[in-house]
Amino acid sequence: MDTNKRGTKNNSNRFKKIVEDIKTIKIQGATNVARFAIEAYFLNPSKKSKKILLKSRPTEPMMQRALDLAETKTKEEILEHFDLSKEKINQHALKLIKNKDRIFTHCHSSTVSNALIHAKKNGRKFRVYNTETRPLYQGRITATNLSKAGIDVTMFVDSGAAIAFEKEDKNDDIYANKMFIGADALTKEGAINKVGSYMISKLAHLNKIPVYVFTDSWKYTNENPPMEQRPAKEVWDKAPKNVKIKNLAFEMIPKNYISGVVTEMGIMTYEEFLKKCR
Repeated sequence: MDTNKRGTKNNSNRFKKIVEDIKTIKIQGATNVARFAIEAYFLNPSKKSKKILLKSRPTEPMMQRALDLAETKTKEEILEHFDLSKEKINQHALKLIKNKDRIFTHCHSSTVSNALIHAKKNGRKFRVYNTETRPLYQGRITATNLSKAGIDVTMFVDSGAAIAFEKEDKNDDIYANKMFIGADALTKEGAINKVGSYMISKLAHLNKIPVYVFTDSWKYTNENPPMEQRPAKEVWDKAPKNVKIKNLAFEMIPKNYISGVVTEMGIMTYEEFLKKCR
């Protein structure tokens, strides 16, 4: 096999691997999905490649935005945005993270994790509470990454999340006092994130705990992204014949539950963020 054919085959295999890893959530987090999608696209730039990638995860406006830009910008220019955005969000996060904070988070957001690790490196002393995030346990990724960085992490089963919010005493320092969460999409109505986000954000709202969404502004969309339905076997492989399983991957956090949005543009209310996007 000559060098050109070998290179084409390698590119094709790499492209298929990335698509499969995005589908099966081996690659997860909207920013990581967009990054790998760009890598895959430039292996074989074409409308067909773009269509295949977008189909792999339909609830990802950031991937859509990046792939649209790939038609006019270089790979390096697009990846530079991700790096600069991460640096700016990390700096903005330092204004929110205080010593003795107890920060609750759900699922795995590379943006949230990076901000927390950056704060730890800059001397902030705080604790993190997170969920296991069934059925694929993405919360374990968050817990592992944060604990490796020396951050004190306590994990709750999803159904026990309320324990972290319901204060028995106003001076009790056991319970969460802030919630940081990522987003896969931002719309006029609110933020779309991993299923469970609505329930946990509502718990925080009811207990007067501020909820901050950490995200890149490229995730904003004027459309209504489809809510991805994942395979039932992720929840229960070989379930009894008459048992129906609903395995939605995402849900909406209403904007009235969101205290602030932290993007590369700064910290602002949801309405301020929408005005910026317009």
